[in-house]
Amino acid sequence: MFNALKARHPTKHGEHWMNKPMFAALFIVLTVFLVMPVCAEISVTVRPDSSLSVIYEFKNLDQSVYEEAKTRFAADTIPRIIADNMANENQTVQWSVIDGTFSDDATWTIRNSFTLSGSGIISSSLNKTDLKQSYEVRTDWRKLKVNLTDSFSFDFNQYAAAPIAEWQKPNATTFYLENRATGTLDLQFYIVLPASASEVQAVGNTILYKMPGSLADQLLYSPFPVLAALAIALVIVLLYRRLR
Repeated sequence: MFNALKARHPTKHGEHWMNKPMFAALFIVLTVFLVMPVCAEISVTVRPDSSLSVIYEFKNLDQSVYEEAKTRFAADTIPRIIADNMANENQTVQWSVIDGTFSDDATWTIRNSFTLSGSGIISSSLNKTDLKQSYEVRTDWRKLKVNLTDSFSFDFNQYAAAPIAEWQKPNATTFYLENRATGTLDLQFYIVLPASASEVQAVGNTILYKMPGSLADQLLYSPFPVLAALAIALVIVLLYRRLR
C-alpha cells in the first residue's frame, strides 16, 4: 500500500532545490518592499515675481518617515542648501521662509514654502523703448539633494536635471517636468510665470520673459506725459498773453 501511494505521488528529482531559489528571491523582494520608505509624489511649484515663491510638497510618505520628518525636518533646510550650493558658485542668494513647515496627518504630507531672490536667481531690466520689464529666471538652484530624514533622501540633480528648454509647456506661461521613472517616487515640478508674461522662452536652464512696465516707469519714460506738459504750458502762456 505504501508503495502504491508513493507511486501515485512521485517526487520529481530536484523539485525542492528548484523551489528554494524562488522562495529566497520572493523573500528578498518582499523584505525590500516592506522596509523601503515610499513617497508617492514629490511636487515642487515655483512662481516668479520680484522674487521666487517656492513650495516643496512631499506627499503620501511612508508613515514612519512622515512621523520622523514632522519633528526633525526644519523649515530652513532646503533654502539653506540652495544658498550654500549657490555660494560655491560665487552667487549670492537671499531667502526667507514663508509659512514654515506644514504637516498633514491625513495624507502624510510635509510642505515647505519659502522665497528666493538675488541676482543668481532672478534679475530684471527695463527696456525704455517698449517700456517692458525683461526678466531672467535662473533655475540651476533646483539641482540639490534633500534629506527629509536619516532614512529618506531625494536627489533632484538626478531626477530634475533636464534643461528647462526641454520641459513640457502645458500653456504659454508654465513649464512642467514629470518624472515617474523612479519606481516608488514620482516627481512633478512646475514653474508658473505671471499670467501677463509675454515673449516667454527658455534657453538652457534660464527662462526669459517680459512684463508690462510699472505706472511709474511709463510716466517717467513715456513721451506722452512730456508732450502733455508742454501742451499745458503752451495753453497757460496763451491765456496769460490774452489776459494782458
